[in-house]
Amino acid sequence: MPNTTQVRSFIPAGKVRAYACDDNTTGKTLELMGIGASRAGVNEWRNLRKQYGMDAAVPMITTPSTATPVQFLQYWIPEVIPIVTAAREIDDIVGRTIAGKWSDDQIVAKILERTGTAQPYGDDTNIPLSSWNTNFEYRDIVRFEQGCQVGILEQERASAMQIDSSEEKRTAAAEALAIEMNNVGFYGYNEGENRTYGFLNDPNLPNYVTVANGAAGTATWKTKTYNEICNDIRTAMSTLRVQSGNLFKPERDACTIAIAVSCMEYLTVQNELGNKSVYTWITETYPKARITSAIQLDGANGSANVFYVHADTLSGTRVVDQYVQEIFRMLGVEKKAKGFLEDYSNATAGIMVKQPVGIVRYSGI
Repeated sequence: MPNTTQVRSFIPAGKVRAYACDDNTTGKTLELMGIGASRAGVNEWRNLRKQYGMDAAVPMITTPSTATPVQFLQYWIPEVIPIVTAAREIDDIVGRTIAGKWSDDQIVAKILERTGTAQPYGDDTNIPLSSWNTNFEYRDIVRFEQGCQVGILEQERASAMQIDSSEEKRTAAAEALAIEMNNVGFYGYNEGENRTYGFLNDPNLPNYVTVANGAAGTATWKTKTYNEICNDIRTAMSTLRVQSGNLFKPERDACTIAIAVSCMEYLTVQNELGNKSVYTWITETYPKARITSAIQLDGANGSANVFYVHADTLSGTRVVDQYVQEIFRMLGVEKKAKGFLEDYSNATAGIMVKQPVGIVRYSGI
């Protein structure tokens, strides 16, 4: 039988946040959030944390001298400065639905169309009958894996630098998995015959439309005036209203405007009076619109920057959804004579555009 009871939670766009586990975190909470870990695995992990704590500092042996050793003239900044990676924005744009299991192969949506045409009444005419038609849209689930291995000597030497090697490696593993999930969210995952798509290439997406040229003769926002940029947004809202059959009303309904990062600052362009920016105009004219950005929209159509506008829902159905089975799953912990090995995984089916009439895409900005 198909599994239809595995929608565990939905986190709306813009509401996805980091979560820190503590001793009061239950397995049920982790399951709802898409984090898989057995009780035995968690207990083993906690035991390892206690066993390999940052309490083994290697003493320094020095040779007496008349000069002041340079180490006594150094100030060590207490914080560790990490190398940063680009922001992962797919959760902020479309949200996250936790559904299905890590071991599943596909996410399947039932598409239903009601059919029937009313006819003029007649006592002797046949009764026209209504019916329905259904199709099935599916996305393949992809799983990623990342592990870490820590040795006893490595851990103790790292602790001398006030660095917990095991914690840093776990964090690196979690970040690597999150990066891949974000990549799938935008670009999908090509594994030959599979159907795993992203926000930029889902087959249900409409074609790009190039925005109109401004008075300067080009379409890019860096050459456009306040009125011309506002008109691009107004055109997108109008198109979305018309193609949805007025199901979407921009002055009433919530929507998301996702813009290429390199074009976001042009929303600060002022009107001729200098008392209103494009950003202010959008928030006043479309109070339910949420503005966000992503680096993946830079040069997304060839080399052209793009922006999307999509209604959050149409007739109660989310227009764009990201289906995630496991955000972070602890596969196992292996105790070794000289340390330990841990393995983690995640699973995602990428993006599904469920209401194509609820989204528009514009290029050339």
